[in-house]
Amino acid sequence: MNFYIVDDDPSVPMILQQIIEKSMTNTVVGTAPDANKVLTDLLHMDVNIMLVDLLMPGISGIELIKKVHQLKPAIRFIMISQVKDSDLRAEAYEAGIEFFIDKPINVIEVKTVVEKVSQNIQMTQKLENIQSLVGGGATPAPPQHDQQSVNRETVLSILRFLGITSEAGSSDILAISQIMQEQNLSFREIDFEAQYHIDDREKKIMFQRIRRAIKTGLTNLATLCMDDMGDEIVVEYANTLYEYKNVRNEMLYLEGTRSTGGKTSLKHFFDGLVQER
Repeated sequence: MNFYIVDDDPSVPMILQQIIEKSMTNTVVGTAPDANKVLTDLLHMDVNIMLVDLLMPGISGIELIKKVHQLKPAIRFIMISQVKDSDLRAEAYEAGIEFFIDKPINVIEVKTVVEKVSQNIQMTQKLENIQSLVGGGATPAPPQHDQQSVNRETVLSILRFLGITSEAGSSDILAISQIMQEQNLSFREIDFEAQYHIDDREKKIMFQRIRRAIKTGLTNLATLCMDDMGDEIVVEYANTLYEYKNVRNEMLYLEGTRSTGGKTSLKHFFDGLVQER
């Protein structure tokens, strides 16, 4: 993976680079003390993951992330900060970061976070490869699939229909749905701490990623429903994944006749998702 680090404390990029490059597969391709040269650098650099300080001179780390996301939406973000303000952290997650790394830098925390984000990227790449094979083009003779493969492709086709395969949480959705199918579990029966070897804080972060993806799917589904309310697949997914009233509320919000959109439920979404065959 290729990394780019932005922090106005010169010691922080040095420490992070030493930790990150202990893995032979990781390379820090660039660093910057502020936002000024970042966008120029990214035009001619291949970057997978950016580590960005929250508070910097000039524009904040959150504003920088928004600008970079417009330029290169595939880049994943980790935020570095000693700030504990919950509102600022929530704003950072809304901007698209996947994890926080707290200052002072902790070696184990950096390794764990970097590994998780790298795994998410790899899972997303696998999703895209599967999608390209399952998607359009000349249709080959149907291969012999085991049930696990069929279930995975079914879930992937639903995520593709919702327009969220490029969302950071899509790989988490696919992985959780596979656990539910393979172990015959409902969403509430999953022991995430045991399955993922994560603590409660890390579980909350993962759920935030998933909720962002599911909310995007709700918005996309509501838009489809506005275009064609008679589409049976749209109506089925509206009921199965979100409950139709939430899709209806999202439609009214998009039309400007309601102040808030529809709500999402992880339990309802996942339990409905694995029921689809």
